[in-house]
Amino acid sequence: MVSVIFDHIEITKGVCGGKPRIAGHRIKVQDIVILHEEMKLSPSEIISQYPMLTLADIYAALTYYYDHQEEITKNIREDDLLEAEMKNLIPSKLLREEK
Repeated sequence: MVSVIFDHIEITKGVCGGKPRIAGHRIKVQDIVILHEEMKLSPSEIISQYPMLTLADIYAALTYYYDHQEEITKNIREDDLLEAEMKNLIPSKLLREEK
């Protein structure tokens, strides 16, 4: 049995932090998951955001997510925490200029 998902998902040390991504691109599986699960975009709507991808790429990313949900959810949470931490450490220059 051949696994089609390996044609669409890559994990490469040093690329995108070693996180699963669409093969040949720097678009992470978690980016697709956020668009689909949190922003409620359909796979066709995601294609409009990333026209260089195919529907097969999107469905492979979602399949990978459902097979590795705990790992991907953890990655998303860690990135959210890092973003919040960076916002606290480095205040926005735009907000500072408004005062």
